[in-house]
Amino acid sequence: MSDSTFDHALITRYNQPIPRYTSYPTVPFWKNNIDKNSWSETFSKQFSLQNSNTGISLYIHLPFCESLCTYCGCNKKITTNHSVEDNYIDAIEKEWKLYKALMAEKPLIREIHLGGGTPTFFSPENLERLLHIFLDDSHTHPDHAFSIEGHPNNTTRQHLDTLYSLGFRRISYGVQDLDPKVQQVINRIQPASQVRYATEQARAAGFTSVNFDLIYGLPLQTKQSIENTIREVISLKPERIAFYSYAHVPWTSKAQRLFDESDLPSAEEKIQLYLLGKKLLVSAGYYDVGMDHFALPEDELYIAKQQGKLHRNFMGYTVQDTGILLGLGVSSISDTGNAFAQNEKTLHDYYDNINNGRLAINRGYFLDEEDVVFRNYIKNISCNGYTRFRPENLPLLREICFPLLEQPVKDGLVVYNDEALELTQKGNYFIRNICSVFDLYLQKNKVTTGIKTFSKAI
Repeated sequence: MSDSTFDHALITRYNQPIPRYTSYPTVPFWKNNIDKNSWSETFSKQFSLQNSNTGISLYIHLPFCESLCTYCGCNKKITTNHSVEDNYIDAIEKEWKLYKALMAEKPLIREIHLGGGTPTFFSPENLERLLHIFLDDSHTHPDHAFSIEGHPNNTTRQHLDTLYSLGFRRISYGVQDLDPKVQQVINRIQPASQVRYATEQARAAGFTSVNFDLIYGLPLQTKQSIENTIREVISLKPERIAFYSYAHVPWTSKAQRLFDESDLPSAEEKIQLYLLGKKLLVSAGYYDVGMDHFALPEDELYIAKQQGKLHRNFMGYTVQDTGILLGLGVSSISDTGNAFAQNEKTLHDYYDNINNGRLAINRGYFLDEEDVVFRNYIKNISCNGYTRFRPENLPLLREICFPLLEQPVKDGLVVYNDEALELTQKGNYFIRNICSVFDLYLQKNKVTTGIKTFSKAI
C-alpha cells in the first residue's frame, strides 16, 4: 500500500479520540464504588464454571520505577527505596488469600503476566517469593504461558535465571526508541548496546520469546530516526514487536507536560512513521497481527491469528482465552467474562483495604447479555478482522451501527451486510475506528464523552 493512499482528508476524518478496546464497555463508562459482595459472588460463580475447563490468568501489577519516563501513561510510583518491595508483596499475598477464599477448588493457573511499572525493579529473590505465593498453592496448567515486562537497564541474568526456573519463557522489553535525542526528551536512556545485551542474556537463560515494545509519534522522532531504530531492532530479531502509537493524554498523565508539544509529529507525520516502520518490519519477515502488533511466522501469536484463535484482554493480544483474568495489586483490573473490577489506584487506598481484610476493588461494571454480544463483535474485529452478526441484534445494528459504516465503506475500509463484516487491507490501519462503530456506550454518549477521554486513533 502506497503512502499516497492516506491523504490528509482520510487521516483527519479518522484521527478521533477512540478507545483501544482492551475491554467493553471501556473503562470511562464503568461505575465507581461497585458492590463488593456482588463482585465476590460473580467471581466465585465464574471461577467454578471456568477453572477446571480452561484455568485462569493472573495479572500482577508491580508499580515501582526508579525514574520517570515522561511518555508513560501507566500507573506507577517513582522511588529508589527498594524497601517498598516487602510491604507490597505482603499486600499481594493478603489479596490472593481473599480471592482464594472465594474459590471452591485449587486454581489451575494457565497464564501469569507481571506488568508495571517496572517488574524488574524487584530483586530476583523477591520475585521468586512473590511467585511462590501463587504457584505453591495452585495447579499449573501443562500449557501455561508466563511472561514479564522487563527494563533493559536493570534486568539481570539472575532475574532471568530465577524466572526461567519458575516457568517463564517470554519477556517483553520496553525499548520504545533507540535514538539518543528521543531517549533524552522522554527520559528513557538505554543505549542500543544495552538492549542487545539484555536480549542476548534472555536467550542465553532459555527464554524462547523476546518481545520489544516500540512507540511511534514520540517527540523529536523523524523518519530517519524511526528507520534507524527499526533496523537495529530487526538485527536482534525479537519474536514479537508491539509498534504502538504514542497516546498523548497530558490531562491524565501529567509527566507528558514536561516536553514541548511542538516537538510532537503531526497526525500525517505519525502515520508516515508507522507506514515506514511497518514496511521495514514486513520486509524483514514479520507479519501484521493487528492493532500495531507484529510477529515472526513461527511465533504462537501469528499462528493463533491464522487459526482464528487470537484473544485480546487487558494484557493485549494473547493466545490464552481462559475466561477469567484476575488482576492483583494497585490499579489492577479483573475480568470474569461478564464483569470487570478495578483495584484502587493509589497505594494508600490499596493498602488500606487489603490490610483491613477487604478486596481493594473500586470501579467496575456488570455486563448484561447485550454487552456480552457486542463485546464479542468488537473482539472479533480486533483479533480476526471479521465478525458475524446475530439476527436478533439487527434492529439495533441498523439503528445505531450500520449508518456509521457508510463512510468507512466509501473509504474502502470495510465490507459488510446483515450477516457479517470484514475489514479490508486498508481497514486494518483503522481497527480502533471500526470497533468504535459497535461501541454502543460511545455512540450513545458522544456528546458527553468529550475529547479528553481517549487518545486519538492516529
